[in-house]
Amino acid sequence: MTAQQKVRRWQRQAQIRQALSSALIGLPLLCGVVVLARRFLPYHVAPALALLGAVSLALAIVHAVKARDRLWLVRQLDERRPELENSSDLLFADPAGLGMLQILQRQRVQDRLSAVTAPDLRQPWPGKAIGASLLAGLLMIGAARYWPTAQTMQDALTEAPAGGHTQAAAPIRLVRAAIGVSPPAYTGLPAHVGNALSIKFPEGAVLQWRLAFQPQPKNVTVVFFDGSRLALRRKGDDWLASRTLWRSDLYRIEVDGLRLAAGKRFRLDAIKDQAPQIKVMQPDRSLSLVELGQASWPLSIEASDDHGLAGAQLRIQLAQGTGENISFKEQTIDLAGQGGPQRKRYAYRVDLAALGIAAGDDVIVQFAVSDRREPQPNTTRSASFILRWPPESGAEASGVEGMLKKVVPAYFRSQRQIIIDTEKLIAERGKLDKDGFELRSDNIGVDQRLLRLRYGQFLGEETETERRPPAADGEAAEGEAHGADDGHGHAEEKPKAKGDAGGNQAVMEEFGHTHDIAEAATLLDDETKKLLRAALNEMWQAELHLRQSNPKLALPYEYRALALIKKVQQADRIYLARVGNDLPPIDESRRLSGDRTGLAPREDWLSAADDADAALVAFWRALDAAGLQADGETPDYPALQTWINANPARMTDPLSLLAALDDFQAQPDCVPCLLALKAQLWPLLPKPAAEPPRRPAGSRAGSAYMDALRREPRP
Repeated sequence: MTAQQKVRRWQRQAQIRQALSSALIGLPLLCGVVVLARRFLPYHVAPALALLGAVSLALAIVHAVKARDRLWLVRQLDERRPELENSSDLLFADPAGLGMLQILQRQRVQDRLSAVTAPDLRQPWPGKAIGASLLAGLLMIGAARYWPTAQTMQDALTEAPAGGHTQAAAPIRLVRAAIGVSPPAYTGLPAHVGNALSIKFPEGAVLQWRLAFQPQPKNVTVVFFDGSRLALRRKGDDWLASRTLWRSDLYRIEVDGLRLAAGKRFRLDAIKDQAPQIKVMQPDRSLSLVELGQASWPLSIEASDDHGLAGAQLRIQLAQGTGENISFKEQTIDLAGQGGPQRKRYAYRVDLAALGIAAGDDVIVQFAVSDRREPQPNTTRSASFILRWPPESGAEASGVEGMLKKVVPAYFRSQRQIIIDTEKLIAERGKLDKDGFELRSDNIGVDQRLLRLRYGQFLGEETETERRPPAADGEAAEGEAHGADDGHGHAEEKPKAKGDAGGNQAVMEEFGHTHDIAEAATLLDDETKKLLRAALNEMWQAELHLRQSNPKLALPYEYRALALIKKVQQADRIYLARVGNDLPPIDESRRLSGDRTGLAPREDWLSAADDADAALVAFWRALDAAGLQADGETPDYPALQTWINANPARMTDPLSLLAALDDFQAQPDCVPCLLALKAQLWPLLPKPAAEPPRRPAGSRAGSAYMDALRREPRP
């Protein structure tokens, strides 16, 4: 055997010793951890943890073996054998790359290694580490065998019977507990098993209890706080039962008629299936107006749901007619969505020509999206959106066609009168002399200017303050422009006398400007302001030509200004969908028969209101009356329990209220229990009805006067 072979054999022996030492240290710890996981964690966690621990231990052993490499071997030989003269590395070098002296030294090292006894390069057995690891593993296995699970907290059967009094009982222990959750099929959620007796689950899930006791009891029952009971059946060493639950509840476990773990409560929290969420992409406003040449109306929404969408519908309603003669045509269209099962986008384009819309008609649409909840799906409906074809300009809204709110003053419609006056002036031009024609044209220009100034107030423009004679409509005309620097001129006014009540205001009117009006920033939206600004520009041009005695050139600008004003009026109304008469059908078979079945009496008698919170208020008053006194009024617990079951939506956490109620019912003399129950009930109490304020007592003199009046003898 060559020197190189001998050295490699020593290295393999050291590597084997290191692998065995690492395995003896890690295996007891791994076994203890796996047994603990199998005892206290869900069933599927222990195999995964065992696999992870085995892989980690194998990687640690491989790393320890690789540490005994060639460099480590050379260092060990040089330290343990001084006769090798720190030349052990020459044994592993390539002879072709060595010099003459290195080759001679390499030969000397080989000769000396063949003559010496084999050194023991193996690491000594780590006895202390192996012993500590073995002890820790045994302790963990013992804890898993004899210690109860943290989730159940079942050291022994309590001494309390179902009524709440404690007395001695047999030492029956709950050694294993698991609850399987099978969510409804439509949710797509996987079934799982948990070792905790308090669990969260999707509503409508099937819960399966699997309990194991030592020693075996005669019967096991799950008692719910809603009054129902679920008996478990024995199968081998386990007790099994299942139930479909739709709402949250608390429960206890009774073994042979005795409560387990001092009557400990366990929570079952139902996770509600949320209704679909709708986001309307088109249209972007509740009221849209038909534009010139519009042939269709694009609609699109985006919907999402926690467990998946089932379908969407679009309800289209065409309202035709005015006043009381309104007819409706309704159709429902199923929409096909694009996207995943939990988020989809729906789009549809309404064909206006096929729908038969005409001037004065409304198209009202509404989206409805449903999810896959069973047996009753959740449905969410969007707001209604209206597409209106405005009536002809001669038609005015009237009757019950729609409720509207005007935010633009009525005198915005006077532009039509300016057009009528201008057309009349053009037609009578041949009958008027030059001065009369120019005067009438200038007067119409003044009317146009007044109207422009009134519109400008809603855009925050300055008000011209020059005094002019009243216009033809009897309203006071406003002043001319002030100066060339800002487009306004200052006219001389008679100053007010000193001490005049309006002196300060006169100074402001004489030397100041009203640049900004508060209403101008909030009254109209940006789109309406844009239309109003365009109308002002047209009025400027019309006024210019009217002042220059060219009414024919001003007439096109006046018409364009009128068209823009009508758009402003239409934009600044808030419309509601029109509704027609929906009267009940007349039962002609009962005419002249005298049959009054189902008819309410004509007398309007007052009747007592139905107080749905009477049980809650009575329980609260009983708590205040009883307090901690033994002879106080006993609260009606069943009535409050019935009220809680009937009003689950009014409570953010109904299970906490049930727990507080159970604690106080078990210990009526417990002050913290009473305070905790009151803290849960206080937010649920109805607000007291409003009462008229009491008359103030008055001053001392007033009270004496009233007393004197009461002492006066009556005539």
